[in-house]
Amino acid sequence: MVITNKSRTAFLAITAVAIAVTLGKSVAHPEVASPSVKDYTFPEYVMLPQWKLLTSKPVNSHLVQPPAYISGDFIAGKHYRYLKNGKNLDIEMRYLANTNGDLKSFITSQTGDLSSGLKQDKTGGFYSLYIYESKAYLSTCINPLGHSTVTSDQFKRNIMIHNNHLQRIIPWLTGKAEFQDKRCMWAHLSTSLEGDAAVDEAYETLETTWHDWQSYWRSHYPN
Repeated sequence: MVITNKSRTAFLAITAVAIAVTLGKSVAHPEVASPSVKDYTFPEYVMLPQWKLLTSKPVNSHLVQPPAYISGDFIAGKHYRYLKNGKNLDIEMRYLANTNGDLKSFITSQTGDLSSGLKQDKTGGFYSLYIYESKAYLSTCINPLGHSTVTSDQFKRNIMIHNNHLQRIIPWLTGKAEFQDKRCMWAHLSTSLEGDAAVDEAYETLETTWHDWQSYWRSHYPN
């Protein structure tokens, strides 16, 4: 899409007005707090093609991760376990707000390295594949708009590209939403290994499942 000078000028004018109004609000009502993210309840059942759901249970906030690993406010979490051809698949979901989307510290705490396992799919989304304690893992952050990300730089870049829309200005000015949507659905998939020869098979399982899983949450992302 080509952005004309006229469109750019209009956008800059609207942005300038929004900033001026926001500053005025801050001076007149300094006690007004930032809008909070609504509570959310994960569904008990999420259909995954070719897999049978065995169990689903909440993930408690104190089990999420040490604060040094990923920033943000924990809203809700859910653990799903599936079965196919005698093999289990575990998926842990954590819904975070006001986050920097940085999974790097968490992943490197288990692997010691991020670059070797960092992948990018055909849609441009990023995810990390790695082995830890006889299990294969896929970890990524599903963003409200745009692509999945792993590092804080990817998360910030995704926000700059996909989240700064004109339709967010009015909700932002009225205190109903942040101008930048800094939420993340942290997806953490894992499956057990059966010998070194099973690594490639496990990775293929995780990546194939990830495409279906991400597709579901794209159309069911919390408001």
